[in-house]
Amino acid sequence: MAVETSSTSLRSLLAIPEVGRTLAASLLGRLPYTAIGLLLILRVREMGGDYAEGGVAAGSFALGLACLSPFVARLVDLRGQRAVLLPCAVASAVPLVALALVPDGTSLAVVAGLALLAGFVHPPLSGAMRALWPELVPPRRRHSAYAIEAAGVELTFIVGPLLLVGALAAATSTSVGLVTCAALLLAGTVAFVTAPSSRRWRPAHAARTLAGALASPALLTLLIAVTCMGASFGAIEIAIAASADEGGSRALVGPLLAAWALGSMAGGLLIARGRAPADPHRRLTGLLAATAVADGLVALAPTLPAMGIALFLAGACIAPAFATLYAMVADLAREGTLTESYTWLTTGIAAGIATGSAVGGAVVDAVSTHAAIGGGAGMVALAALIATAGRRLLAVAAPA
Repeated sequence: MAVETSSTSLRSLLAIPEVGRTLAASLLGRLPYTAIGLLLILRVREMGGDYAEGGVAAGSFALGLACLSPFVARLVDLRGQRAVLLPCAVASAVPLVALALVPDGTSLAVVAGLALLAGFVHPPLSGAMRALWPELVPPRRRHSAYAIEAAGVELTFIVGPLLLVGALAAATSTSVGLVTCAALLLAGTVAFVTAPSSRRWRPAHAARTLAGALASPALLTLLIAVTCMGASFGAIEIAIAASADEGGSRALVGPLLAAWALGSMAGGLLIARGRAPADPHRRLTGLLAATAVADGLVALAPTLPAMGIALFLAGACIAPAFATLYAMVADLAREGTLTESYTWLTTGIAAGIATGSAVGGAVVDAVSTHAAIGGGAGMVALAALIATAGRRLLAVAAPA
């Protein structure tokens, strides 16, 4: 059988009916997520508050996401995508617009409350998109679909802050940035739920339990592993900022983080061009181990340029690891809990990032930036060990 060339393989995947439109709509709707936290911090500063108060506002939004996102996703699995996602997008956009319009001097409690509400009902577009992939592409192409999506997510984390914060908010105001976020959230969600693939999707008729997706031991294993990965991301991110500051090159923080994201995007696109792994579990543990080694190189980098190169290499393993993991979830999740399963993983990553940022900052102050990055490498190594120990639970058949 002839083997597809890389470019033909990617084009043929994107040419599958509805793949391009559905993925583009979901990424558009997810773009505001990458900028809302920073915009909230800057909005509070515009209103006369300090960075600590801005952090409370941004943290309230993140707390809302962490607390309710999996349960909103459970509603999607129960009621369908359009019935839940569209009302959630409207309900999340309203407090974002309100935050843009509140006058100077508004109490922090009101600002934090609005941010919390926006997070509570933020539509879980990532989980909804990943739940559609098994319906949109054949099993042998599924790993490529998750890889392309992972690369697209990295692109949103590059474009979102640059466009919505660096360009739009800087040229106008953070209020305009927040209103634009609300508009993009609505537009992306509407485009997503009106796509034929989303309209056709129906909840699975399966026995429900109070534990929902967490009743799966395999998902719990992956949740612990991705939480460790999130902790690594949080620790390394704050250590990168501290390294640039200590080196007298604070302006290099952005380029260093961009090198990390670009590496991940490149890795995702590269793996999307290959075939599905014969042993997904082995690929996942191998990629996690490679990430840990590359993070160790970041910790050992003697200069900021060397750190940038090491970050690109470390990033190149991240999107492929998540693409492999997400493809495995499609086979491992309990019936009727696919959207919730993916959303739990997103929540675990967010919780890990928050914890890693806090602990990493303390390590930077008490020891060094290199120690904090080394700790991040250790967390990824722990994720690899957890995945290795859970081999029996995480075993899935290779696609035909």
